[in-house]
Amino acid sequence: MSVLTTRAPAKINLTLHVLGRRPKDGYHALESLVAFAEVADTLELAPGPDLSLDVAGPTAGPAGPLDDNLVLRAARHLAAGVDGLRFGAFRLHKQLPVAAGIGGGSSDAAAALRLLAKLNELPVDHPAVVAAARATGADVPVCLDPRARMMRGAGEEIGPVLGLAALPAVLVNPGVPVATAPVFKALGLAVGQVLDGAAHPAIASGLGADAVLGAIAPARNDLEAPALTVAPVIGEALALLRAQGGCRLARMSGSGATVFAIFSDDGAAQTAAGAIRAAQPGWWVEPTRLA
Repeated sequence: MSVLTTRAPAKINLTLHVLGRRPKDGYHALESLVAFAEVADTLELAPGPDLSLDVAGPTAGPAGPLDDNLVLRAARHLAAGVDGLRFGAFRLHKQLPVAAGIGGGSSDAAAALRLLAKLNELPVDHPAVVAAARATGADVPVCLDPRARMMRGAGEEIGPVLGLAALPAVLVNPGVPVATAPVFKALGLAVGQVLDGAAHPAIASGLGADAVLGAIAPARNDLEAPALTVAPVIGEALALLRAQGGCRLARMSGSGATVFAIFSDDGAAQTAAGAIRAAQPGWWVEPTRLA
């Protein structure tokens, strides 16, 4: 079989409500509307007798040790659940920033599972594939089929595909990696504690762009305030996005440091991206669409 290829798109939390910390396991219970960007890493799989990984691309350096990469972790979890699993040599081209709140590693892992599923003639929703995704990381299951949907719990509850209209957007990462644990620590919830706040708005399927914006505008990212204490530059990035013409909403994704803004149209997003690159040439800035 020839080389298989797939994209591993950035996962954007359009909303992220923290409901509290679960008494049973101490995990934070979340409710989040997740969408996926056009900007992505690319993963290839050349079938062969040995499992391996090579990483290249602009953000390959910060991706960490190869043996600990989520691509290989996902492959090993799937091999443990499927006798005689065929695999091969992975090649990952990293475009997305690392430790950035956009699920880059999780999306890479999900892409690996999609390629292995295809190679082994397994559906992506095969129990072994889903189990491997859950074992690899909390955000991996929602990335298996990267389309807008609700995610709840600690990532284990995945809602149906919503079919939302594509939203013109700009993603900005100010170049500061932000680990998730310090952000949750700064949030400061004790086990069993509930976080007060308005309930997450209901999101109907098939909404147009204006309806999506109307639905998510009253929502929030509960990790934004604690993340600002960990990496204050996130506030600078948000302010710069909000100052751009055509910006309709700006918010942080995940636990940061990537922020996003939704714009009135693709042209406004392109113009804004150019202005931000000129103002901050060291930042990662990508005009894209979210769906």
